[in-house]
Amino acid sequence: MNVLVACECSGIVRDAFIAEGHNAWSCDLKPTRRPGPHYQGDVRDVLYRQWDLLIAHPTCTYLCNSGVRWLSEQQGRWELMLKGVEFFLLFERATHIPLRAIENPIMHCHAVSRIGRVATQFVQPWWFGDPYSKATGWWLTGLPLLKATHKKSDYPEIKQECHRMPPGPVRDELRSNTYPGHAKALAKQWGVL
Repeated sequence: MNVLVACECSGIVRDAFIAEGHNAWSCDLKPTRRPGPHYQGDVRDVLYRQWDLLIAHPTCTYLCNSGVRWLSEQQGRWELMLKGVEFFLLFERATHIPLRAIENPIMHCHAVSRIGRVATQFVQPWWFGDPYSKATGWWLTGLPLLKATHKKSDYPEIKQECHRMPPGPVRDELRSNTYPGHAKALAKQWGVL
């Protein structure tokens, strides 16, 4: 399959698909942190090529439920939220790509009402062998629900790494990374369609 992993600089999801034999590319405004096929630039430059599968990770800063309070407390936040919705919808409207998965955490009601649908599924990293908690929503088109490969009882402790990460210059980037087991499940379960 030809796979575009949009808004990914880590290369984690891209490399999981490459490991399964697919032609996968990541795309982000930032350079890739791992060597591999990567387009550094605006995703619109490559979105309309011939892709079989799109996995998109649009920024959640202004869409996620954890930041909803800032809509009324920070000037300009509503406008940024509306831009975030439009960017999310760029992937939702990429109907030339038959299989699409758009990832974001739990969204606030203002974003959901403008996007027009809630996530198809929420998963946790521990479902796929990574002992962490991080509710990850998937808005799916043409793809089946992900199936867990592990049970919660497989772990003595589920870590809250994402939520307890201290402030810092790369916090957003680190929090947005996909855990390796989750990435592998994407490639194994969606790469066979």
